[in-house]
Amino acid sequence: MGVPEKLADRMSMAEQHEYLRARFSRRTVMRGGAVTLGAVTGGAFVAGGTARAAVPTQKTGHTDTVDGALVAPFGRHLAYGNDPRTEMTVSWQVPVAVRKPFIRIGAHPWDLSRKIDAEVRALHTPAGVGASGDHTQYYLHARLTRLKPGRTYYYGVGHAGFDPAAAHLAGTLGTFTTAPAKAEPFTFTAFGDQGVSYHGLANDALILAQNPAFHLHAGDIAYGDPAGQGKATDTGFDSRVWDQFLHQTESVAKQVPWMVAYGNHDMEAWYSPNGYGGEEARWELPTDGPDRTNLPGVYSFVHGNTAVISLDANDISFEIPANLGISGGTQTTWLERKLKAYRADRDIDFIVVFFHHCAYCTSTAHASEGGVRNEWVPLFEKYTVDLVINGHNHVYERTDVIKGGEVSRELPIGGTARPETDGVVYVTAGAAGKSLYAFSAGQSYEGHEKENDAVSSFVCVEGGKQSETVAWSRVRYLDYSFLRVDVTPAAKGRTATLTVRGIAETGEQVDHFTLARRAQ
Repeated sequence: MGVPEKLADRMSMAEQHEYLRARFSRRTVMRGGAVTLGAVTGGAFVAGGTARAAVPTQKTGHTDTVDGALVAPFGRHLAYGNDPRTEMTVSWQVPVAVRKPFIRIGAHPWDLSRKIDAEVRALHTPAGVGASGDHTQYYLHARLTRLKPGRTYYYGVGHAGFDPAAAHLAGTLGTFTTAPAKAEPFTFTAFGDQGVSYHGLANDALILAQNPAFHLHAGDIAYGDPAGQGKATDTGFDSRVWDQFLHQTESVAKQVPWMVAYGNHDMEAWYSPNGYGGEEARWELPTDGPDRTNLPGVYSFVHGNTAVISLDANDISFEIPANLGISGGTQTTWLERKLKAYRADRDIDFIVVFFHHCAYCTSTAHASEGGVRNEWVPLFEKYTVDLVINGHNHVYERTDVIKGGEVSRELPIGGTARPETDGVVYVTAGAAGKSLYAFSAGQSYEGHEKENDAVSSFVCVEGGKQSETVAWSRVRYLDYSFLRVDVTPAAKGRTATLTVRGIAETGEQVDHFTLARRAQ
């Protein structure tokens, strides 16, 4: 009951959405409305005022009939607010509608006296859409502000009939830690293309063992839409995959901010003109991006001496053009403004950028995205970005240092580069859990290095693919893995470092290198 395939091939995502909106009544599909977050006055925690109206909602008749004592929250996940030192959002899910959802928070597990109302975002999948038609999901969010930097807090989520402060529910409590007020050593992790699988679960367990301050997910989060083309003709769509994903991820995401970028499989055409209506229901991310209506997954934040920027490469993708040009150039303009500001900030040493489509990769599946090379790579080089993390290709691959499309400095395993003079290093970390892809050349990784010979590959350009032979592919590893990054600040005039490691699902280290920069 979606858009006919012949029409969908000629329609943008926005046009598909208008077609569906006309076909399904607003009552059947969704209702958009402003939602208000509760506040606690006179305390350290305040949840903001009125949230944006562009959130899919659906009224149900179950609110007064469900006994809240029989409903347990699940799928807790954290995200930083605009200032990671003082802001955190706690999000979760319930399987059915509940009354008066809330969060309790305090400095100790026995002191959860502060109670803050939660925002409800109910997401309805229309009848006839994939395997989960006429299904409503309930996502809840509590934005916490005016927290203290570098402080660990305890929290519990609940609703009428389910109070986490009760003794028998003490096991449901979680913790989070805000970013420090000043630069300190810390670790973060990253990957893309996770989905729901044993391998995704195994990587989660390994990530938790790294004790990261935060985690970056470079898109293609759950794969509710298995086709990933941003088309409403995909009959394999199943929104319930998100329930499985959030349950799988909860063990780590309930205590580690899970910062996401959006990939092609995250464009779900049934919910909004840009395909991100479902994502807006499930996530609450920093709000400093250029266009929250069209680009809700574009934002930045600063942790210690490191600035992190999330981009939406669907906006510039020639390979999968469902949202091509959706920002009208505003994302690239915003990116340059952010990069310029961060490079001028004397408290920031490193800039890390993450997004889905690869700038440089030799996988036989998607390889490299020409739109990224055209739009953003020149800015990465102009403002000496230290590290670019991508997904999309289900492999681990790392480049030498690149400038102007060429190898500006070889970076062997265990080597050190200085981005401020050498160029940019790109890592594809897309082997988080979905089925693996392949390389056109043999693997080369720690303990199994091969000569860095020329590799045949291609780049996705407007209208198709363009073959290329490259010399920048330094490390290639074809098994499940993730990225660990250790950040070590330094006193002014001394050398600060990013130590980057590729870690396999087995715990084996498959790559490591260092990025060094003189602290300002």
